Amino acid sequence: MSTPSAGNPFDFSRKTVLVTGAAQGIGAGIADRFAAAGAQIVVHYRRSERAARERVAAIHAAGGQAIAVRADVTDKNDVVRLIDQVRGAFGRLDVLVNNAGVYPMAALLDMPEDEWDGVVNANLRSTFLCTQAAARAMKEQEDGGAIVNIASIEAENAAMMHSHYNAAKAGVVMFTEAAAGELGQYGIRVNSVSPGLIWREGIEQAWPEGVERWMNAAPLTRLGRPEDIANACLFLASEAAEWITGANLRVDGGVMTHQIF
Repeated sequence: MSTPSAGNPFDFSRKTVLVTGAAQGIGAGIADRFAAAGAQIVVHYRRSERAARERVAAIHAAGGQAIAVRADVTDKNDVVRLIDQVRGAFGRLDVLVNNAGVYPMAALLDMPEDEWDGVVNANLRSTFLCTQAAARAMKEQEDGGAIVNIASIEAENAAMMHSHYNAAKAGVVMFTEAAAGELGQYGIRVNSVSPGLIWREGIEQAWPEGVERWMNAAPLTRLGRPEDIANACLFLASEAAEWITGANLRVDGGVMTHQIF
């Protein structure tokens, strides 16, 4: 039986971390947090090249190491290329954070099939493809790794106009458990984080009634911040969580404790 190192369990020096959808929002917060912990960061993006380059520049300015790599994480060949680029740049992959996804709204009776497919592919298929490719690389390295999937509290508590997103994120949670069961033998831990409502620029103006309802329901009486999710990811990927796998950690200010009837 191995024993934990005596050093800082949150020191990611000489470790490589890939964060999908890391150009902005939650993904950018996750990338920044791991960079501050000493990791070499791969900022994945699909369309937001400028924002991804700016994120890399910010990490460099803070004394960290980072590169930006474009890929369509719903395409198997592109995902394989992404993992190959990560290993080509840094020699290995220690942590994958599956954060990329989309969050549109559509009424069930009016939803076209291609919108359903697009949401499920962006949120669930991408998680499968990236996990599979990353786990194959981690298995070859023979010293394991950690995968953290970004799910949602909507996996447990359905939101209206989000049947596709609810279903995809519920799939992410169950996929996390299944992957943890299969990959543990290789020293690869797989966990998920389920965020609640996270602050973004202009949300109070765009959705004032929703923000007000959230503030009234959440015991900790505030919106989440990207760094709240980033800290949870850092913990689950760290040596401090070395005996945790297959878990889903809610990071929601306690809103899921709110009685619904």
